[in-house]
Amino acid sequence: MRLGVEGLETGYGKAQVLFGVDLEVREGELVALLGTNGAGKTTLLRTLSGLLRPWRGRVLWEERDLSGLSPAQRARLGLGHVPEGRQLFPLMTVEENLRLGAAFLAPGREEEGFARAYTLFPRLAERRRQLAGTLSGGEQQMLAIGRALMGFPKILLVDEPSLGLAPRLAEEVLLALKRVVEEGVGVLLVEQNVALSLEVAGRAYVMEHGRVVLQGQAARLLEDPRVREAYLSL
Repeated sequence: MRLGVEGLETGYGKAQVLFGVDLEVREGELVALLGTNGAGKTTLLRTLSGLLRPWRGRVLWEERDLSGLSPAQRARLGLGHVPEGRQLFPLMTVEENLRLGAAFLAPGREEEGFARAYTLFPRLAERRRQLAGTLSGGEQQMLAIGRALMGFPKILLVDEPSLGLAPRLAEEVLLALKRVVEEGVGVLLVEQNVALSLEVAGRAYVMEHGRVVLQGQAARLLEDPRVREAYLSL
C-alpha cells in the first residue's frame, strides 16, 4: 500500500501553508518528516487524514484519489492518525478509549486489537480500568498510539509523539513505533527529536515554509551539513 502526495497546496482562510508538497509512504517503512515549528508538518498530516481540504494537488491511496473522502472513510481504508496533543477522552478508561479506535473493525476483531495494543504497551494492560486523564504523559501517548492501532491501519500518521516527555519515555515510544513498522505498517512520523527520529527512520523529508527542501535516506540526512547545523546544533 502506498500513500502519495502530489503537488499539495492548502492553508487556512486566505493564508497558504503548503506549497506544492510531494511525498510518499509505503507499508513497512518509517518515514520522518522534519522541520521547525510553522513549517507545515501538522497541516500536512491534517490534510492527509481528511481534516483539512487541499486547495490543489492530490492525496493518493495507491492510485485512488482521496479527494472528497471524510476522515472516517479514510480510516476505513486503513489510514490512521495520532494527532498532536493525544486528544484522549480523560473521563473514560484506557479500555474505553482503545475501544473507540475499533469502531470500524469487522465483528470479532476487537479482542485482537486489544491484544495488539497491550502487547506493544504492557503498561496499558496494567491500567486498562484507569481513567485516561490520570495517566502520565508517556502513558497517555502510548494510549493515543494504541487507539490508532486498534483499527489495524496500513499507514499511520503520528504527530509529535515525544512532545513533553522525558528522554527515556520519548525513546520508548519511538522504539515502539519502530516495532509497528516491523509488523508491516507504514509510519509517517513528525517528531521534534530530529536525531532520534533519523536513527529509527528509513527515509526522511525536511520541510521549510510549507515546502519540501530535502529528502532522502535518513542516515544520509543525519550526516548532511544543512540538517546538522539547522536541527542538531552541530
